[in-house]
Formats: sequence, C-alpha cells, structure tokens
Amino acid sequence: MKQMSLIPFEVQSMVKNTYEIPFGVKMIGAPEFWEESDRGRGIVIAVLDSGCDINHPDLKERIIGGADFTSDTHQDLTDIKNLKNVADILGHGTHVAGTIAATINGSGVVGVAPEAKLLICKVLKRVEEVGPGDSKFRADYPNIIKAINECIKWRGPNQERVRIISMSLSGKEEDLELHKCIKKAVLNDILVICAAGNKGDGNEHTKEVGYPAYYPEVVCVGAVNMYKKLSQFTNTNDEVDLVAPGEEILSTYTNDKGYAVLRGTSMATPHVAGAAALLLKHYEKKFNKKLTEPELFTELIKHTKSIGYSKYGEGHGLLDLKGNV
Repeated sequence: MKQMSLIPFEVQSMVKNTYEIPFGVKMIGAPEFWEESDRGRGIVIAVLDSGCDINHPDLKERIIGGADFTSDTHQDLTDIKNLKNVADILGHGTHVAGTIAATINGSGVVGVAPEAKLLICKVLKRVEEVGPGDSKFRADYPNIIKAINECIKWRGPNQERVRIISMSLSGKEEDLELHKCIKKAVLNDILVICAAGNKGDGNEHTKEVGYPAYYPEVVCVGAVNMYKKLSQFTNTNDEVDLVAPGEEILSTYTNDKGYAVLRGTSMATPHVAGAAALLLKHYEKKFNKKLTEPELFTELIKHTKSIGYSKYGEGHGLLDLKGNV
C-alpha cells in the first residue's frame, strides 16, 4: 500500500512557559493584519497530521471537531464524539495547529489566525519497521483520501464549511485517486496547502519532488530562516508557490502542555494556512461575497515579496501580509 511519510522535522528545543507572539507570525506581518481580518474569526481550517492535544490551553477553544483516520474503519467528522480519538503522541500536529491558530489568552503563544477554527484529522500512525532515515509515522494514501472527502462533506454546528486544508506530509509516489480527491476539494472551493518537503540539497536550482505538494492544484510551501534566507533543507522545484518561516519556529507542543521550537517545511506550511484564513476573512468582509478557491489563491500570491531567489527556490516569494491589502 502506498504510504505518505511525516516530513522529517527537528525539535530544536523545548519550552515550558512563555508568553509571546512567535517571530514567524511577526515576520509575515500577521499582527498588523489582525484588525481588518477579524483574526480569521470563524474560518475553518482542516489539519491533516498526527492529531492534536485538544486540551492544550492555547488550542482548546479553537478546535471545532475532528476524527482519527488511521484505521480502516469509517470515520465521520460530523460526529463530535470522534474528537476524543485524535490524541497526538508525536507533537507534530499540535505544533502545526498552534502556528495556525493558537488563541490570544495572555499566556503561551499566538498563531497567525488566532480566531480561526481547527478541524483535526489524524492521519499519521506509528509503524515499527522502517528503513534508515525513514519516519516511524506514516499515513496510508486511502486514509488521507477518506479524510479529505470527509472535509469536503463536513458541516459545522452553524453550517460552517472547511475552507482550507493544511498538510505537512509527503509521499514519494504519485497517486491517481489522491490527485482526483485534491481536485475535488479545490472544485469545492477548499484551498489545499502542503509542505514542499525537506529533501533539499541547498542548491535552489535542484529539482526535489514530493507529493501532494508537487500537484499543480496544491499550494506548495518552501521554508526560509529568520534572516529571510532559503533553508538548506527545503525542496526546490517548478511547483513551489511561495516560502514562509520554517526555522526556529516556536509553537504549542505535547510535552506536559508546553511548547517547542521546531524546523522544517512542515513549520512553514501552517503560516500560509493561517494567512489564507486572514485573507479569506478580510476580502469576504470587504467585498461581501464568498471568495472562490482561485480568488483566494490569487490574493495569497499577491501577498508575497521576492527575496532574490529563483522561481525554483522561492516561487512567487516570501509570504508578506503587510502589503497589497
């Protein structure tokens, strides 16, 4: 069976207590955009990852539902009882969720869109036999497809719909059914955002490919460091759409309801997902109409700035919410 691996990531440090807006959230200009975007209030983002610590103080108010798709049994995101099965034993999904939408509560960290809602889709499970350098956490393609299809069908208590899907996952092989499913999500006006991958060799002109990020319908996200330099590890190719902060990223974690600093394109992706929620809220309020997926993608790309790399390296540029509003 085809499997998608967790993109390798590095835990740089653990943090017990903090109160700050992480540098990545500031770097993309999110705080300056909060007022006109209502902090992304009510926009639903589905996070397909390793689950989430739903009791984390920075996340518990943000989660609107979820389910565990790591088994072959049917999972229904409309059944709120399924939320109890999304426990995150790895921390990766909790970290991603915090960068997207950690709430403003006077402690901890703050996410890019701190009033957005999160739909947690657990798709990664532990596997015992792996090769050298491979992740111990894998997601079967059929289970990812099930999760995406459920996201398309899901309706919240007030008829909310999923508007954005965030995936920090990567597979080596193309899959016709997965591609078809992603196209279906896009046709249902869901913006699908994926991590480019961490197989980069430091050469911005080298082509490194992972799926689903390489599908043209997907927003493919590369990583930069705090100095706006392309990360050595980030995949580069002709489908990279933009780059975002992916090193020294502080966010929520599962170490006794604490925090951790991680690096990877997995960490860049949720910055873009949160930014898309802010843009969606802002422009739908401004124009008093629902944005289509192509319109949202266009606005996202408008909010980028070149940092001097090739199209392979930076796509359209670094995510920057401070301009073109």
